[in-house]
Amino acid sequence: MKILLFNPRSANSKPRIPNSVLQIAASVNEKHEFVIVDGNCEKDPLSVIMNHLKTNTISLIGTTVMPGPQLSQAITLAKKVRETYPEILQVWGGYFPSSQPMSVLQSGWIDFIVKGPGDSTFPKLLEAIENNSEKNDIPSLVFLRDNKLVFTAKADLPDMDALPELPYSRLNAFYPLKKYLGKSYLGEKTLAYHSSFGCPFTCSFCAVVPIYQARWKGKSAQNIFKDILYLKNNYGADSIEFHDNNFFVSEKRTVEFAKLISPEKMAWWGEARIDTMDKYKDESLQAIADAGCKMIFFGAESGDDETLKKMDKGGTQTGAQIKKFAARIKKFGIVPELSFVLGTPAESPQIADAAIDREIKFIREVKELNPQAEIIIYIYSPVPTEGSELFSTVKKTGFQFPVKLEDWLKPEWLNFDLRRNPLTPWLKPSMIRKIRNFEVVLNAYYPTVSDIRLKKSQKSLLKLLSTLRYKQNFYALPLGLKVLQKLLRYRQPEIEGF
Repeated sequence: MKILLFNPRSANSKPRIPNSVLQIAASVNEKHEFVIVDGNCEKDPLSVIMNHLKTNTISLIGTTVMPGPQLSQAITLAKKVRETYPEILQVWGGYFPSSQPMSVLQSGWIDFIVKGPGDSTFPKLLEAIENNSEKNDIPSLVFLRDNKLVFTAKADLPDMDALPELPYSRLNAFYPLKKYLGKSYLGEKTLAYHSSFGCPFTCSFCAVVPIYQARWKGKSAQNIFKDILYLKNNYGADSIEFHDNNFFVSEKRTVEFAKLISPEKMAWWGEARIDTMDKYKDESLQAIADAGCKMIFFGAESGDDETLKKMDKGGTQTGAQIKKFAARIKKFGIVPELSFVLGTPAESPQIADAAIDREIKFIREVKELNPQAEIIIYIYSPVPTEGSELFSTVKKTGFQFPVKLEDWLKPEWLNFDLRRNPLTPWLKPSMIRKIRNFEVVLNAYYPTVSDIRLKKSQKSLLKLLSTLRYKQNFYALPLGLKVLQKLLRYRQPEIEGF
């Protein structure tokens, strides 16, 4: 079989190595011919794909689909292909189909969903298709039978050290790999790398949980270093974004990698949990900092212990610990990038509004302890983590996801997972405005260090014009700041990525 692997557009600029489709390509590299189409590198990827299909050599399209920006191209393509080439099979993987399997499969355009890593599932599926054999024994697969969802047994997480190497040279044949090494806060040629599967925690607002169910498995420090050294020596990479759900799970692995990468003088960034890294020894944090770790993303989520409990963070994180660790990490020169989720479900609008005020106060306290801390604010959007207290509360309010796949193309739902338009009934428009207005003033008073386009004079102007508002806790109608941020094309990490 010849297959086409599609990575729909996820960013308007600075494309990153499409590791998800590259991982799948590695799993079939020795058995099947494939082509890769990257929506981030094509002006009109749908036309490119349709031209491939005109050759009548493609039997199956595999598409990775994250909620948000990728959905638009993914849905449009799936529908057009099914209408024009109904014999071509379509397989979706990624967070969106894994969390919304019924709407995806009932559309009639998608034949199979791979729920979780496809390293073993995808090649087994191709083999079963070729042999016209039963699919029930293929792990981590979802499909329809008699209009009912069939979920096969979940596959074990693979040993990442035993997996085939990613076919970077094959990707380079489709798109120059150097094109993926963009300029960022970290360096001139920043590469994206994925070193582990899953996360060992069960946060009830996280899309990772239904897929991995508190499982985590990582590649060894030696093999991470070997891969990165290859990309540095062959393509000039000088910095690293680790796109793991949780890179810092193992202190031993992290420190070992830090010691290996330190002589290479490469800056790097990754995601972590505060209650995990707070257990790291000081010498470990110093080793990480000395090895080039400039910034770490932490899901702080909330300063309220009761809210953290409802979120089922699965660890020991508290509001006091967030503040303590924000102050602690400052002495190592690592910038903590702290995300907060405001507007979680509440019994009444009054309770929800009061909770927002407390979160704003808490964020200000964190900034006093560590002014270098980056703050990222999200408005809560439901994730279907069945069995969680938070999602049960959400369903009681009457909130519903779209039933039809095409409905996700409506603007309000395309923006849903970017947490810009939450569509949640317990939040009033005035509360959303309050959150957004605070965010505007906060970003002006403390401009993000990750915006490398922003000049020092522009940062000074933003701070000058926001000082009175910030110091007096006055956030209403910051129209001037909004206009200025738009003119300066102020970078928003929460919707633009790193």
